[in-house]
Amino acid sequence: METSQDAPRTSGRRRWWALVGFAAAVFVAAAIGGLGVQGTTGEYASLQQPSWAPPSWLFGPVWSLLYALIAVAGWLVWQRVGFGPAIWAWTAQLVLNAIWTPLFFGAGQYGLAFAEIVVMWLAIGLTVVLFARVSRVAAALLLPYWAWVTFAAALNLSIWQLNS
Repeated sequence: METSQDAPRTSGRRRWWALVGFAAAVFVAAAIGGLGVQGTTGEYASLQQPSWAPPSWLFGPVWSLLYALIAVAGWLVWQRVGFGPAIWAWTAQLVLNAIWTPLFFGAGQYGLAFAEIVVMWLAIGLTVVLFARVSRVAAALLLPYWAWVTFAAALNLSIWQLNS
């Protein structure tokens, strides 16, 4: 028998407003990153890059999709367990995500940005593990993000080495 404590944590409008909240959190992280790259297209193009570096126009569409997946994944987990360790891990990786772009582009600190992206990669991994305990779908939604950050870390390392 389901008790009031066992009932779903969310219902009706609150559930959809929560999705808006998760989207807003991700938007803020993206906006901070966006501020870090304003006016840096020329700077990025002038860097020595590996032959496998993607064209700069690809980053916007990829990140738009990934940010949507990140928001939905967090929302799915929140609906099941509310604010707990899984959502705190989600929040930590999102904060780290917001910090990387200003470090790399704004400050030109490629080595520090690489160290930060390694910590972010670990935080995403922890989030995936914690999400998998709650929702396999939510964990799966984060896998493209984790894969892209893996690629971004390799690119960051390569750019750091080529431009030191």
